[in-house]
Amino acid sequence: MANAREINPILKQVLELGPTLAFFVLYIRIKDDMFTFGGTEYTGFIVAAIVFVPILLAAMGILWALTGKLSRMQVFTAFMVIFFGGLTAYFNDERFFKMKTTIVYGLLALILTVGLLRKRSWLEYVMADMMPMRHEGWMILTKRLAMAFGALAVANEFIWRTMSTDAWVKIETFAFPVVLMVFLFWQFAQLQPYVIEEGNEAD
Repeated sequence: MANAREINPILKQVLELGPTLAFFVLYIRIKDDMFTFGGTEYTGFIVAAIVFVPILLAAMGILWALTGKLSRMQVFTAFMVIFFGGLTAYFNDERFFKMKTTIVYGLLALILTVGLLRKRSWLEYVMADMMPMRHEGWMILTKRLAMAFGALAVANEFIWRTMSTDAWVKIETFAFPVVLMVFLFWQFAQLQPYVIEEGNEAD
């Protein structure tokens, strides 16, 4: 972490969010088309999901080359995208790509919950350098975020099983990230009393 190099924040956001937006744009353009590869027909959604994998890996490769690091979350996300993208292509079944979101959120909720049962906050382990906060605050945030991830996992299952692919793509691309971002900002504001101010580390 100490050897990480800083890059332009806008470029960082483009590399982190660009692949998801590229998937959305590509899906919108080809969603009604059918493509044949090796004698097998694929929907526009599946093609967009498959193309998303190398775009994501390329963006992560550039980010790693520029900064010298990748977060555990980025590595985990890349693994899940590759795995479920591969299943989607192999079985020619879009459900695998849609279930990816449920499993990612569900695993995050499970990991945080296991830490809580052990009286630990994995968030504190990962994020303490970015935002110094007392242990009590990290435990509260971890508990609330575990519940939020669990709720998002349940919501994704409901959405992809009951709504159209169009609706799922829009919610996955925009609604889920916005909800999570707003939730985190709200929690950080609520937990300000636990934040350790510079010069008060001993408190």
